[in-house]
Amino acid sequence: MNHYGFRALAVCAALASLASGCTQAPDLSAARAEAQKPVQRYDSIQALAAHGDRVVAGTRSGAVLVSADGGQSWQREALAGPSSITGIDVCPDGRFIAIDFYRKLWTADAKLSGWTALPLEAPHTALAVHCDRQGRWWVAGTGALIVRSDDQGKSWVRTDLQEDLQITTLQMVDEQNGFATGEFGTVVVTTDGGDTWTKRGALPAEFYPYAALFVSATEGWVSGLAGQLVHTTDGGLTWQAQVNRAGAPLYRIFMHAGTPHAVGAGGAVVRLQGDEWIAVAYPDARPVPLAAGVSVASNNTLLIGGPGGLLRAVTDSGASKPGAAQ
Repeated sequence: MNHYGFRALAVCAALASLASGCTQAPDLSAARAEAQKPVQRYDSIQALAAHGDRVVAGTRSGAVLVSADGGQSWQREALAGPSSITGIDVCPDGRFIAIDFYRKLWTADAKLSGWTALPLEAPHTALAVHCDRQGRWWVAGTGALIVRSDDQGKSWVRTDLQEDLQITTLQMVDEQNGFATGEFGTVVVTTDGGDTWTKRGALPAEFYPYAALFVSATEGWVSGLAGQLVHTTDGGLTWQAQVNRAGAPLYRIFMHAGTPHAVGAGGAVVRLQGDEWIAVAYPDARPVPLAAGVSVASNNTLLIGGPGGLLRAVTDSGASKPGAAQ
């Protein structure tokens, strides 16, 4: 290479040095501000529970979102270790309990002043969690197992139904009577406070229950695949199909303003009217699966949750509530 070539290389190196020295550092302030928000776009809301103005949203991203004002604003609380909250319930004293896919049960007092993890040895995968009127904790799931704790998780009483199936819903309707539903149309009941569980009737053949709501020892609803919804008025002995006008699978059923409501696939929010489930219209509905819904009686709204950090409060008339997380 002659001296002209060396000179060209030197000029190029000098220009590169000047260019790099003048390059402005990228402005990351917007990214930092986004990262500080309590609700992140990667959050998928899988469960909701409320007691008064206190609301808890469980995510699959290792955190719970908590609100002290009925869902108007949120704070983020990280949970130790890998965590994915799949179900939450609240006890009469305001204590929250939540099941974790990673074989843990989380609990927080009524003030939501901190979360404590307890090991959950059974079932292997928890699919349902419930706190009854006496403050007893219930968990059900794979292996046809139902477990109960009378001492806030220190010890557990175990019921094995001796079946190869999943129990997907469980609810005690009073001190003595309770219902659990599972794969293959299974319905089991207790009439002695959970000491024993026995089969009663059956859901339609091959029915897989997504959600259930019982309002008494005789009446309840269960949702399943392909938008199926069935109703009993005789304690589960017989079931009648009801029309689901949304046509979408429903993943949570709950009471709101004295009427059964449900949320599900395609952004569906529905309520019972007569013997049919009709859509509740709300603005800017997203066609995404709503895995969570809960009634917040203190401000007469229902909260819905789904993927993409979706948390929205819907008024009883169907309008989005101002100030609610979107």
